Amino acid sequence: MKLLLLTPFIFGALCPAQQSPVTLEEAVRLALARHEDIGKARAAADALKGKIREVKAQAYPDVQIVSNAMRLRDPSLLNASGLDKFPEELRSALVPSPVNLFDYSITVKQPLFTQGKIGTALRLASIESEGALSEIDRAQQDVALAAVKAFYDLLWAERYRSLVAETQNQRKAHAAMARTRFQNGVATEVDVLRSDVAVANGVPELLRAGNAVKQARAVLNYYIGRPLDAPTELAGDFQERAWEQTDMADLERNALRSRPEIERLRIAERSAETQLQLAKAENRMRLDFSGSYGMSARLPKNLVNEEFNRWTAGVNFTFPLFDGFKRDGLTMQAVAAQRSARLDREKFESQVRLSIRQAFDELKAASETIGATKTNVGQAERVLTMMQDNYKYGAATTLDILDSQAAVSVARTDLLRGLHDYCVARANLRWAVGQTPWE
Repeated sequence: MKLLLLTPFIFGALCPAQQSPVTLEEAVRLALARHEDIGKARAAADALKGKIREVKAQAYPDVQIVSNAMRLRDPSLLNASGLDKFPEELRSALVPSPVNLFDYSITVKQPLFTQGKIGTALRLASIESEGALSEIDRAQQDVALAAVKAFYDLLWAERYRSLVAETQNQRKAHAAMARTRFQNGVATEVDVLRSDVAVANGVPELLRAGNAVKQARAVLNYYIGRPLDAPTELAGDFQERAWEQTDMADLERNALRSRPEIERLRIAERSAETQLQLAKAENRMRLDFSGSYGMSARLPKNLVNEEFNRWTAGVNFTFPLFDGFKRDGLTMQAVAAQRSARLDREKFESQVRLSIRQAFDELKAASETIGATKTNVGQAERVLTMMQDNYKYGAATTLDILDSQAAVSVARTDLLRGLHDYCVARANLRWAVGQTPWE
């Protein structure tokens, strides 16, 4: 699946105070544009482009300019057999003297026939480059899903902190009412103490909720490429959108067609098949051309004299007779790699089917949780209102108020958690079937 990368907005870690609230779509765009995993995948693709160029070089001529300058004394003639039979005068005249030798030339080497080895290597490099593009798609999907989860985690943490703060304010209001009633002689000191204890017990919970917001914001900042302590604010809320596709077989087919991981495994199978062909082409008959043209002389002034030119041209034929079973060993390895690639694909396809069913079940459970908690929140809030009214007239105790406040807090938290889980489960399911994890 191809994820569309839009040009990132220019933020200014330089002016964080002017940053506008981040929407879910914007958070994903920033993560796709800035996260290191995607940059790493792109670097791997660039490296494979270089590998393809390297392999192509095997099919092109190898042209070099070669130059040598040396001084040598060669007594080879004195070591010739039968030299002792020469006259003494001639032997004394054959004493070698040191001499200079200069030469330069252009050499050319060109493969003419390699039993398909170079062509197979080119196909293999091209296939691997397709795999690198799939790796980019996979990195984009994973980063997008992580950014979506980080967005919803921060949204949940902020909403939860608001719930905790609201519950704490209710406790403080009740404590103030209990003190007033105690001063008026219509409440006991126990009511005041219980109310103060409830307020004190809510402080650590409020602090933990605030710390959770800081941690969730740091995680989101990490994915969108901002400083971890940047005051990122969110725009948006949990959306309870119904899931329309319920045909599991259709979801699985879409996933097997769209998931970049499966496409990468299919490419790995093709690569393994090409590796097998490459192994079979190892140490086969080949034909190469080689030639050179240049000058060779003892005196530097003769290096431009055409009488001292030197050239060679030839065709080299190689036909290996025995390579110690090297090609057989390479073929065995390639066959095993091909079988392993096929098994990896089949295994991952089974994992995809399992992940789709799990994500679908999680989405369904979260939806049912939301439906159950919505009713519960309304009932708990009604009970709290009744208890507060009854307390004003002495028909309820502080324990009744505290129990009702706790019930409202639990019900609201459950509803908030259900909304969070539903949005995350929907993102997981969209990711599992190969779609963008955000909408």
